[in-house]
Amino acid sequence: MKYKTIIEPFKIKSVEPIRFTNREEREVLLKEAGYNPFMLHSDDVLVDLLTDSGTSAMSSKQWAGIMEGDEAYAGSKSYYRFEAVVRSITQMKHIIPTHQGRAAEKILFSIVGGPGKYFPNNTHFDTTRANIEFTGSEAFDLLNEVGKHPEIRADFKGNMDLEKLEAFINEKGAENIPLCLITVTNNSGGGQPVSMQNIRETKQLCSKYGIPLFIDACRFAENAYFIKLREKGYENKTPLEIAQEMFSYADGVTMSAKKDALVNIGGFLALNDDELAIKCRNLLIVTEGFVTYGGLAGRDLEAVAQGLLEVLDEHYLQYRIRSVEYLGEKLIAAGVPIIEPPGGHAIYIDAKRFVNHIPPEQYPGQSIVCELYLEGGIRAVEIGSVMFGKYDNQGKLIPAMMELVRLAIPRRVYTQSHVDFLIEVITEVYKKRNELKGYKIIYEAPILRHFTAKFEPLMQ
Repeated sequence: MKYKTIIEPFKIKSVEPIRFTNREEREVLLKEAGYNPFMLHSDDVLVDLLTDSGTSAMSSKQWAGIMEGDEAYAGSKSYYRFEAVVRSITQMKHIIPTHQGRAAEKILFSIVGGPGKYFPNNTHFDTTRANIEFTGSEAFDLLNEVGKHPEIRADFKGNMDLEKLEAFINEKGAENIPLCLITVTNNSGGGQPVSMQNIRETKQLCSKYGIPLFIDACRFAENAYFIKLREKGYENKTPLEIAQEMFSYADGVTMSAKKDALVNIGGFLALNDDELAIKCRNLLIVTEGFVTYGGLAGRDLEAVAQGLLEVLDEHYLQYRIRSVEYLGEKLIAAGVPIIEPPGGHAIYIDAKRFVNHIPPEQYPGQSIVCELYLEGGIRAVEIGSVMFGKYDNQGKLIPAMMELVRLAIPRRVYTQSHVDFLIEVITEVYKKRNELKGYKIIYEAPILRHFTAKFEPLMQ
């Protein structure tokens, strides 16, 4: 008999207490945090969905690996285990450890970026865009059309728009495009997967113009499982086999291991280009550490290696994707507008439809984020005009393409009862959505402003 209930493929060995707060306390705490949940203390949060990055619960084998960590400055055996596992999945020649994904991006774009350079992607996430723009280059999102419509269901809404990519290459000139990126899954686009066909055809197009293709592989295992579920010809392949084919079309990989390697810190840059690898390792030594630890302790390298093996387990991936889907189905049934179908690591509330009376310049996503905390102690993150909005020459806001609230689910951390509580809180906020007010920014940093911005609620 095939049972409907998919159980967690693990047992709980250690627990961490949660501190409960009431609404009156949370009103004070949120005001002190400048109405920015990034500035809240974590022990003042009941269910923390700010990010799935670095928030996973590690397995007993990962903790055991931490005790096995070789802390030699050079030539650590933990590095060579890490290198072997990453190479077995990505098939890349050069494996360069970094302390997290943005460090890999910083090294890569410091070398290949600069003024007059352009970088296309299906959708850049915040640190990728920031590291590109910090060098004076420009980052462009070329998401396929269906991915821009939250209410439309499609199998691979994270795909690159190949027509737009070719037009972009012809407009900017291939010589001005150091590399093209594909983010899997497409985080800013709703955690939506990219098909193998799209990755393959993107590689073919890039090869036509002599442009290297890089994969931002933060959630590569989730993307591989979606391909197994949805793309013809892959239903009988293992997640590892699918991942290996995905990477076979790439010339390089960046990864924050804090996502699909199930660890709290770590990342890597993987390359096939010998000359570029030499330059990256030289910069690594200046900024991160020696080439066999790259900003990580040996114990971290062991945990990453083990996590990369565990994340490709099909029972884990089935549980992971289904548990997020369960949350999405319940919210849809309650009428809550989200990006459909549910993505791999998060549910994305469509703030434009949720609070359609709040215009983009009053940051509708931030309004929902604040109310979720006030109502139930839930911490989420705005992915809209706070995170990606820009200003024109007159200082007027250029809104983001979509106004979203991301509920990122940490791996192996929360149980179904937490999710059911989450559903109740979101549904309650949705019922009183017409009472929600907009916000204004009273402080912002010039780069990645969403991390430290301060807000005030608008009273009118």
